[in-house]
Amino acid sequence: MIIEVRNGNVDRAIKVLKRKLADDGMFRKLQEKQAYEKPSEKRRRVKRAGIVRQRKADAERKVLING
Repeated sequence: MIIEVRNGNVDRAIKVLKRKLADDGMFRKLQEKQAYEKPSEKRRRVKRAGIVRQRKADAERKVLING
């Protein structure tokens, strides 16, 4: 991953880097590795994420149908 520093603006380059890492899921992976997660908690988290995805997809379909 390459981040260009334009006009000596390092702060902006750091913001861009953080955004790219967040979009890539790097922060989420690091957070998962920091502490042990019980299998039941992992199942609960995955199930919740699926529910959120499904609700989002349903909302998008609703907008397309009504839109």
